[in-house]
Amino acid sequence: MPAQSIARTKPEPASSREAGVSPLRVLHLHSGNMYGGVETLLVTLARHRDLCSRMQPHFALCYEGRLQKELIATGAEVHMLGKVRLSRPWSIWRARRALSALLRRGNFDAVIAHMIWPLAAFGAATRCTGNKLLFWAHSGHTGDHLLEKIGRRTIPDALISNSKTVAATLANIFPGVPTEVMYYPVDLIDRPAAEWRAQVRRELKVDEETTVIAQVSRYEPWKGHLLHLQALERIAPDKKWTCWMVGGPQSRLEEEHYHQVRETARKSSIADRVHFLGHRSDVARLLSAADVFCQPNLGPEPFGIIFVEALWAGRPVVTTAMGGAAEILDESCGLLVEPENALLLAEALTRLIDSNELRLRLGGAGPARARRLCDPASQMGLLAKWVEATTLRA
Repeated sequence: MPAQSIARTKPEPASSREAGVSPLRVLHLHSGNMYGGVETLLVTLARHRDLCSRMQPHFALCYEGRLQKELIATGAEVHMLGKVRLSRPWSIWRARRALSALLRRGNFDAVIAHMIWPLAAFGAATRCTGNKLLFWAHSGHTGDHLLEKIGRRTIPDALISNSKTVAATLANIFPGVPTEVMYYPVDLIDRPAAEWRAQVRRELKVDEETTVIAQVSRYEPWKGHLLHLQALERIAPDKKWTCWMVGGPQSRLEEEHYHQVRETARKSSIADRVHFLGHRSDVARLLSAADVFCQPNLGPEPFGIIFVEALWAGRPVVTTAMGGAAEILDESCGLLVEPENALLLAEALTRLIDSNELRLRLGGAGPARARRLCDPASQMGLLAKWVEATTLRA
């Protein structure tokens, strides 16, 4: 599908923009074929664009699907470049032509490539049209992957990282390029938490005496589903708890892991306590109804929007002490445990099951922590500031 044809006006000079006359026109470039943290970020930028009048976001995607639909629902401009497969060069050439045409008529102040795939596919085409190019790194980089070797051929004007954990790896692909660390703006809005809690627990037939432990994540093995099950099975059988595993597979590898997790749960002694809720669009409602959030990662989380959402819902978080999660959580709002240790994880969960006071204390500190790290207005303001600095750089 070709890029949409939309009339544009010429941007004001930088001096006028600094005076607040004309907002920065930023094109966010992403594949759009999956849905996770990056896609949640893009929807937040679109949905809350009124919080930062200095910046006007636009979006270019290759694949139709959930992300495209949610962006369109916000009223944001979404440009479709057409499906791309790196194994089919003609599909890349076609999409590059569509992007080049969009950039020539769009008068964008900057293009942000989200993740290495769009940088590898479209970095050179962006450069050829004279646009400022930023790379937003959402995961760590070693420099060894084929996409990294292709992407590093086009050096961005600036780098943005979603955590210190990820920023520490960027010298592997772009040594010497200025890097800014910015935690994601997260959709922190007031919600009818008590009403949602009562509704969901009634729908799922859970009484108030039962401690609900929730995990919301994609079915990637490093998200720790199997470790979570091992820990739950170690909890004393007389404890009253249930577990909701929320999410569904989005790829063949995730499908394999999903079936492994379900089969492991089915064969365990806790099969009747673990419930797989599948894909849900009402995660905020589920978090309001849960009592504890647990995602025991086996590898470092680049950031972890779901941890912030759990904090905003007032839920204590249990996870492993590594990666972005260790930047988000502290002792005021969560419990960090040693990686790959089912016994310590079970002990942490048991403490929370046993103590409503501990759950309330840790959960009560969560919203302030979430606001301090990820307030959407302040974080989007930071993004506008850094994009503007890049556009003014010679």
